[in-house]
Amino acid sequence: MKRFFQAIEKDGSSKKLLLSSNEVREEQNDSVEGERKDPLKFLTWNANSLLLRVKNNWPEFSMFVATIDPDIISIQEVRMPAAGSKDAPKNRGELKDDTTASHAEKQTLMRALSSPPFGSYQVWWSLSDSKYAGTALLVKKCFQPKKISFSLDQTAKKHEPDGRVILAEFESLTFLNTYVPNNGWKEEESSFARRRKWDKRMLEFVVLSSDKPLIWCGDLNVSHEDIDVSHPEFFSAAKLNGYLPPNKEDRGQPGFTISERKRFGAVLREGKLIDAYRYLHKEKDMDCGFSWSGNPVGKYRGKRMRIDYFLVSEKLKDRIISCEMHGRGIELEGFYGSDHCPVSLELSPTQTNSSKSENSR
Repeated sequence: MKRFFQAIEKDGSSKKLLLSSNEVREEQNDSVEGERKDPLKFLTWNANSLLLRVKNNWPEFSMFVATIDPDIISIQEVRMPAAGSKDAPKNRGELKDDTTASHAEKQTLMRALSSPPFGSYQVWWSLSDSKYAGTALLVKKCFQPKKISFSLDQTAKKHEPDGRVILAEFESLTFLNTYVPNNGWKEEESSFARRRKWDKRMLEFVVLSSDKPLIWCGDLNVSHEDIDVSHPEFFSAAKLNGYLPPNKEDRGQPGFTISERKRFGAVLREGKLIDAYRYLHKEKDMDCGFSWSGNPVGKYRGKRMRIDYFLVSEKLKDRIISCEMHGRGIELEGFYGSDHCPVSLELSPTQTNSSKSENSR
């Protein structure tokens, strides 16, 4: 839903009368946004390869973004390699551009991100060595972050492995975009152990991030409660090639094991975070209440999970206007080619001291 503002006439502004109504509206929006210090409208999406989405789904996604008009767009699973030649240190903040193929792919992507409506955003990247994982953050140019960092320890020069974090600090809030590692099916360093380590670090981060309200979004790769999956029994009993982990709490679909859900609950509780979607939507919605959908062909047809979130500090909960998932149905309508649909969040502005005193009269 796009917000419109009433025109304010100024002396000597007869030149503005020659503008079309759309141009006047855009000028008004730019002016009002320029006065705001912090963003209010946010979008997150696991693109499942941003380059493929640009090649196959960009006109539809562009129209969607123009309609939602977010101040910030968070993207996960970019799946574009970081700059740097083979066996050399990588620049995880830049797209690879040293081969004919990588140059062409970069050009394709950057052309898409310079076309409307994306040209009004500044882009930051955190990338993996290969076409795997990676995140991107697009912020409207009128909202300049005070600081951008790429790791949970907030060291600006250091990027998380696989480019899983972009952290933006604004005047009165901190915004975190993450692509959380999948739990996997086995007790291996690249599966259970990696996810436990991530969750431990995430808990430490949210506990220490109390100086400013936090908005944390992205593909968090966990469904917290039974209501967050379409078929709880199916996901609880899921296994890969008949294997069952020794610990019962590690059994089941990655993202829906008891151990992951407990750790996620601890992060919410200790970090004093609110699940914005569930805060507004108490009931299960079988049509558009899930952000990830299994392949329409095979045993995962119709099996869906809510693993993409906006989590906000408790002090922001009264400012939540909306939090919506924009895909529906088992045929992946509104997913724009990905297996995830976009999720949006809108907050109300903070009241100024003058407006507070007006309201108290």
